[in-house]
Amino acid sequence: MNQPWRAKAACNGLDPTIFYPQSDDEEEARKAKSVCAVCPVQNDCLEYALGFREKEGIWGGATERERRRIIRQRRRAAYAAAAAAGRRSA
Repeated sequence: MNQPWRAKAACNGLDPTIFYPQSDDEEEARKAKSVCAVCPVQNDCLEYALGFREKEGIWGGATERERRRIIRQRRRAAYAAAAAAGRRSA
């Protein structure tokens, strides 16, 4: 799998365990999120995690719970847009 953005990631070379906190506790995720906050490829990382439904860890500055929320929000927006398009064409 080709992911050229990973070479530019701020986390490249860091201890990966900081990106896999033991719980969903925001305090435990803070260190990883601080790395992600200054990462030049944060969005690429987040989109990768969303696209592949990564179940664990901090990706693109988002926890698993936050990524699930993003997916739900996007799904709702897509349904609303499809419904609006259906009403316009009817």
